[in-house]
Amino acid sequence: MTSKTQMTDLMASNSDPDNVGVWVGDPAHASFLPLDSAAVQSSMRRSTSVVFDAATRRIGLAQQGEVKTSVPQDGAPHYSLLGILPPLYPEWLGDRGFQETHGVRFAYVGGALARGIGSTRLVIELGKMGALGMFGAAGLSPEVVEAAIAQISAELDPRGLSWGSNLIHSPNEPELENQIVDLYLRRGVKRVSASAFMGLTPAIVRYACTGLSLADDGSVQRKNHVFAKISREEVARHFLSPAPKKILDQLVGEQKLTKAEAEIAATIPLAEDIIVESDSGGHTDNRPLNALFPTIMNLRDRLSVEFGYDRPVRIGAAGSLGTPISLAAAFSLGAAFVLIGTVHQSAIESGVSDNSRELLAKAELADVAMTASADMFELGVKVQVLKRGTMMAVRGNQLHDLYTHYDSIDEIPAEQRASIEKNIFRMSLEEVWQQTQEFFTETDPGQIEKAERNPKHKMALIFRWYIGHSSRWPMIGDLSRQVDYQLWCGPAMGAFNRWVAGSFLEAPECRTIQQIALNLLEGAAHVTRAQQLRTFGLPMAQDALNYSPTVLRI
Repeated sequence: MTSKTQMTDLMASNSDPDNVGVWVGDPAHASFLPLDSAAVQSSMRRSTSVVFDAATRRIGLAQQGEVKTSVPQDGAPHYSLLGILPPLYPEWLGDRGFQETHGVRFAYVGGALARGIGSTRLVIELGKMGALGMFGAAGLSPEVVEAAIAQISAELDPRGLSWGSNLIHSPNEPELENQIVDLYLRRGVKRVSASAFMGLTPAIVRYACTGLSLADDGSVQRKNHVFAKISREEVARHFLSPAPKKILDQLVGEQKLTKAEAEIAATIPLAEDIIVESDSGGHTDNRPLNALFPTIMNLRDRLSVEFGYDRPVRIGAAGSLGTPISLAAAFSLGAAFVLIGTVHQSAIESGVSDNSRELLAKAELADVAMTASADMFELGVKVQVLKRGTMMAVRGNQLHDLYTHYDSIDEIPAEQRASIEKNIFRMSLEEVWQQTQEFFTETDPGQIEKAERNPKHKMALIFRWYIGHSSRWPMIGDLSRQVDYQLWCGPAMGAFNRWVAGSFLEAPECRTIQQIALNLLEGAAHVTRAQQLRTFGLPMAQDALNYSPTVLRI
């Protein structure tokens, strides 16, 4: 039953709106027509008055003029003033604390697309525009990663510009994870995007807690910042809680952390920047952002109270972000920052080939599919990839089905074996195994030893050969293998392509990372302004939320 107070609040919408003053000026400078996209855009860079015409009972926008506290005595034209909206810039989207902590102009992060698809060029160009780029270190050797961060550091560090790199959980190669952390600590990488973690490892704890100290006022100073990419509450809990005492004690005992660092680590969350990843390219649980984000935010709030944190933990949004409306929606959910991944692959600075970018630029909303992943093949973990123009998703799933149903290569029926040799591997499985042996002999000999003891593991390594190479072929542009391209891709790519159709960003060769990022941010600010105006009761034209890409300057 509706209470009397509630009924009064509901009925208030039928009465004249409350005013905060009087707008005095030329009536020609006020408009009571439905606001279209152009009107919304023109209101963004200046203070705008929302006015009410008591005679016609219409709400409109007015610019120029004067704001007074009372009706002018000289009879000058005027309207009731309902409010004043200050200018709105893309820099004002998100959490100001994020920008201050990380020294960036925009609350915008470029995702660490694996195998160097999140390339050095992409990271550098994002840094130059005042965004935060993450290098895609996953799947690369420590030597290649070190060369990349040296290049990025040389370009951005002298200018005081921020950047980061990826640390992917490697359950099958824990030593690789340790080597990358050793490298990051030695080279002074201050920001890490932690991805695919299902629990905490000593490596990620060591990175996060190294260099913790107390300022003169007692506040905690972080040397290293972890951006934890999560899509499940149980994983988020690990990063939102203090590092486990068992791991801290182990690291102190191994002299990889000091006792002081461990004591401070026990009082703060492991990560103060959480990336809520929804329906994205690559590893994903395909969860909708509008359901997942508030769930993680609520968990953050509960744990902050439970552990008595004295400063906020920032929650960012990622996945399914490919248009200004989707970015604005993420910010309205409460996102401190947004992280863009899939769409950046189509930028000319990304690490994929030109023909791969052409495939991505043609993708529609439904042109994606889930398939087996190389790094977690045995665990059945899947990744989302581009379906249009390739057979990789189908073939990856076919190989995983064979792995599930058989315990060794020898058990696979001859007809099926001949089919995958001809159509997928294009060589005999003996030849594949020879190449696999050569690779792991150099990188991880223990895998070969395990395969010799366990035929099923040998089968997994052979099948991983195809899935691993399928993500390499689109980078080198091997046209003979285009049908096998594994391009990590979420539905955001199709949404982006629809949005830019007919604009200069439609052509793949015009998609620079800065123009993609600037237009998404400017468009998100436009949508945010339109929503502000709508909350005042202003009439809105059908196209009010539409923002068309245009060439922008930093």
